[in-house]
Amino acid sequence: MSERKPFRWHIAVFLAPAVLIYTAIMIIPLFGTLNLSLYNLAGENRVFVGLRNFATLFGDPRWADSFWNALGNNAWFFVVHMLVQNPIGVLLAALLSSPRLRMGAFYRTAIFIPTILSFVIVGFVWKLILSPIWGIAPGMLDAVGLKFLFAPWLGKEEYALTTLALVSVWQFVGIPMMLIYAALLSIPEEVIEAAEMDGVTGWSQFWKIKLPLILPSIGIISILTFVGNFNAFDLIYVAQGALAGPDFATDILGTFLYRTFFGFQLQLGDPHMGATIATAMFGIILVGVCVYLFAIQTRLRRYQF
Repeated sequence: MSERKPFRWHIAVFLAPAVLIYTAIMIIPLFGTLNLSLYNLAGENRVFVGLRNFATLFGDPRWADSFWNALGNNAWFFVVHMLVQNPIGVLLAALLSSPRLRMGAFYRTAIFIPTILSFVIVGFVWKLILSPIWGIAPGMLDAVGLKFLFAPWLGKEEYALTTLALVSVWQFVGIPMMLIYAALLSIPEEVIEAAEMDGVTGWSQFWKIKLPLILPSIGIISILTFVGNFNAFDLIYVAQGALAGPDFATDILGTFLYRTFFGFQLQLGDPHMGATIATAMFGIILVGVCVYLFAIQTRLRRYQF
């Protein structure tokens, strides 16, 4: 017992500054935002309005149309990542974890490098690539006889958001790949040897043995994708600007929050409505995380070893 007390004391000494720093940069601003969303300006004075700002955001056509449009775009942005990025990440991890693959470290590094690039670089480079005037995409498609497929994807309302979502997939597919790769390497060798003794090898082994064992990791990646996508802002802002054109077709909650809080061009900033949008974003993310923790994660625990 005498040895445990100093150990616990040392833990408390190290944790106390971390808790204070987390409170200063996370908890206090969070409650400050929640408090700001409950007030409004009446002339030069702040007036407590309760939940009236939320009623305005969800019901007033001046705000609701933009909010529901941004929320729908955010949902589609997330769906593209879930249906494209994460399955490709799992596939790449399965391929790269094969002991027969040569130069696996090189491929892992090459796929992961876009993840560490700046959003500004990625957005600007892809705008150049996809430009119908000076971009290389038309020439590349023409070289393989598919130039008829080219269109100004970032300039058309029906294609712009999906195009940017796929650019984001290209940049961040390395994250699920590496997480799944680590999960595959953590599978005990005894499990793999037992499967091989039963004649289960190759892709059959992956689908029947490995995939069920890495489901908890896939679940974590899914919730990280959800949180990351509903906090997205940078790529849309860099590629399409604060107005998220064309005609707000790429507007998501992050860009909508930016225009509302800080103002843009002739639109004056409204910190109270901006805080209301931020609180709504927090609520959406909180509900999604809770659904995962209490409805999904508990079912995936039985697959852990």
